[in-house]
This record gives sequence, structure tokens and C-alpha cells, in this order.
Amino acid sequence: MEATGIALRIGATFFFTVMVVFVKLLADEVPLGQVVFFRSAIALLPLVLFLMWTRDFPKGLKTKRPFAHIMRCLLGCTALFASFASLKFLPLAHASIIGYLAPVLAVVLARILLSEEVNAMRWFAVVLGFTGMLVLVLPELQSTHVDQLYLFGVGLALIMAVFTAGAKIQVRSLAQTENAGAIAFYFALTCACAGGISVFWGWITPDPLQLLYLCGAGFAGGIAHIMMTLALQQSEISKLAPFEYLSLIFAVLGDFLLFDILPKGSFYLSTMVILVAMWAATVTPHRVLKAKPD
Repeated sequence: MEATGIALRIGATFFFTVMVVFVKLLADEVPLGQVVFFRSAIALLPLVLFLMWTRDFPKGLKTKRPFAHIMRCLLGCTALFASFASLKFLPLAHASIIGYLAPVLAVVLARILLSEEVNAMRWFAVVLGFTGMLVLVLPELQSTHVDQLYLFGVGLALIMAVFTAGAKIQVRSLAQTENAGAIAFYFALTCACAGGISVFWGWITPDPLQLLYLCGAGFAGGIAHIMMTLALQQSEISKLAPFEYLSLIFAVLGDFLLFDILPKGSFYLSTMVILVAMWAATVTPHRVLKAKPD
């Protein structure tokens, strides 16, 4: 069972990376809203099939906490838009490592929203995480010609990390009472609607290759969500967490093989600092002082 859970977690990480690669390949050619729509609408197909297979469709979609779902979907949708937008300006590896700040930022949000006790180690993790981001960005700021588009991409990736942290807090709360498939379904539905609205600002007619990338991003994202859900059913979260780091390896390989990009020395130092911060933020025990209502 545990080996199955680990295999599913690795598979989920791989398919999330495939999704991101497709999105980056489309970044300069297809409007952002159109990409979000296809990624989310196509992802609904495997999600619904999965819910039917587990006999959770449609009964598993019932909820007594609609406002909590709305909040999670709004936070996650904002994070998705920011994430996809950042890929136009950043290498895959840089976007991935900044995304690793989400668990660190969740420490701050958990203190504010859930009244969780935050000890000295976790506050240290927050400071260390931002130090790691500065290690990544400062060489660019100190160069003779500052790449403003790169810095804009960093800002978008940081927004993604902040809203992802908020979404993680909501998911943590929802998972106590709600079906995991329902959480993923409502998120994909919300993003599809938000992306669909952008048709009024102009979509393009994709050529066959672009259509393949759009559909591929959707299927890869949907399959990744399903594999993640199954992995969590097969193994403990703490045992699966280390395999999340594989996304960085996949991202570096994707940058090199598809875009001929190799990370500079500052990236590796930044990666070490942020991973240590992520570890400190996630492995330290915590205690909830007082749970706030949805």
C-alpha cells in the first residue's frame, strides 16, 4: 500500500510538470484566460470519471459548507492565473522554487486565520524562505541591465505562492468534512468559468499543435489531481511529502530539454535555502489555539 502511494505521488508530480510544460509552450501564443479555461474544463472530464468510478458522483458533490468552497476556489483560481502568467517570464525551475514558498507562507496565514501557535522554528522558516527568494532575485537586480520582465514574473510567482498558501489553509479545513474529489471538482469548475469569461476579451483559433497542448494541459492536470487523491488514500502525508521535491528536478529537466535553459549558481543556493525553510515549516509540530469559523 505504501509503495503504491509513493508511486502515485511521483506520478502526480510528473503529470503536474507535464501540465506546466504545456502551459509554458502556449504562453507566448494563446491568451491566458483561454489556457486556464482549457486546462480546467478538460480536467473536469477525468475528474468526473474518477468520481463515477468511486461512486461519488453526483452525491459526493453535496456540501454543507458552500462558502468555504467558494473561498477555496477564489484563492486557488487567483493562484492558477498568477502561476500560468508567471510562466511567460520565468524558467520552469524558477517558477517551481518560488512556488515552494507556499508552505512557508501558510505558516503566517495559519496564525492569522486558524489561530495556530507558531513557534520560533516556524518563524525562522518564514525568514529563511524569503532569504532564499532574495538569493534568487538579487543577482538580477545587481546586473547592469535589469530584466524587468523577469522581475515581473517573480512578482507573479510570489502572488501565486501567497494565494496557494491561502488555498492550502482552506483545503486543510475542507478536507475534514468534504469529499476530496468534490474539492477538486469545484476548483476546476470555478477556474473553467473564470477562464471562459475571458472569451469576451478575445481568444484565438488554435492550430492543431496548440489545441494538442491545450487539451494536454487539461488532461495532465486532471490526472495529476486524481493520482494525488489516490496517493493520499494509500499512504501518510508525511511519507509522501519528500517526493514533492521531484517537481523541481522535472522542471530543471524540462527547462534544459525543451528550452535549452540551465540554472545559474544562485538558483542552486536559493533552492537549498528555500527547501530547508520548507522543511522547517512543515515538520515542526503545531497546536491549534482556537479554530475560527468559516
